[in-house]
Amino acid sequence: MTADLAARLPDRFWSVPYVGARFPGSPAVAERPDLAEGANCQLFAYAVLRHHGLEPPALRSGELWADSATTTRVTAPRPLDLLLFNATDDAYGAHVGVWAGPDQVLHLCAEAGLPAVWPLSAFAARPRYRTLIGVKRVTARSARAPSARRPSPG
Repeated sequence: MTADLAARLPDRFWSVPYVGARFPGSPAVAERPDLAEGANCQLFAYAVLRHHGLEPPALRSGELWADSATTTRVTAPRPLDLLLFNATDDAYGAHVGVWAGPDQVLHLCAEAGLPAVWPLSAFAARPRYRTLIGVKRVTARSARAPSARRPSPG
């Protein structure tokens, strides 16, 4: 599974609206965890990973970057790795996307309003996303999907 990762997502993922107040740990998400109510970038990215059998931690960007219990930093992304972008190299408040294949990042942002796939150059062209802070790989697998396997890099 490489470039087709985004193409193989169920239709329900493509209609998720960007709602900044719906982030991991928010009261709105606790009350209604379904993506139909909208999501921020992290909540959306984590749902994509869960759909593929991974169990990402429900962390905000800065906490995600610092986490070493269920994620690890990597230098070269593979499908389903998380990429963090910001205006600076500070992970606090960073935007999170999912590596979907060669030069393809699946993400949800206010600018697009709905999920989109952008090349890295589209992030670099925007001041708020110009810095790729780094890549995180989720190592925890979902207990609900014991047979789920991480896609091969090619």
